[in-house]
Amino acid sequence: MPRKLSLGLAALLVTLSAHAAPPAAAEDDIGRFMAEKGLLSRLEQVRATVADRTGELVVTAMGFLGVPYRRGGNSVDMGGFDCSGFVKAMYEQTLGLILPRRANEQAAATQKIDQQDLQPGDLVFFNTMRAAFSHVGIYVGDGKFIHSPKPGAEVRVEDMGMSYWSRRFDGARRVVPVAGTASSQQP
Repeated sequence: MPRKLSLGLAALLVTLSAHAAPPAAAEDDIGRFMAEKGLLSRLEQVRATVADRTGELVVTAMGFLGVPYRRGGNSVDMGGFDCSGFVKAMYEQTLGLILPRRANEQAAATQKIDQQDLQPGDLVFFNTMRAAFSHVGIYVGDGKFIHSPKPGAEVRVEDMGMSYWSRRFDGARRVVPVAGTASSQQP
């Protein structure tokens, strides 16, 4: 199935699931329609693809452990990453999605989720500069995230439960591609 169709189908199904549940008879009609059109099997394919891609994102990010922090940096060729440059580069390289450049812009362009709903590949935001959403990292699972922390440091994995990070936690977000967008456009 073409990637655009998969993403469009996924976005449609997410949109449909966000609305109030229809009456039972309507659910049966929708279920029959989806089964007849083969949409149920496509939905499972999309779910599996999203899970695979999220795993790829985390694995790719882990491959950059030890790369130095560089203010304004968004590639190894530039000598390293700052926090939002790291997130932007990982999403672009792995998923082909273009995120905004700054952490606060990334927060605004993504879907808010509860901390207990975090899944690997989601974004975690922190207030590290007395400003909301001033730092961002990628959740890797088990209460940990990967990020490019500060000048003089390197890309590393840290525990969100550490007092420094837990006191500064600003929220969690999920990157949800918009239906019908090309991979070169912003979500």
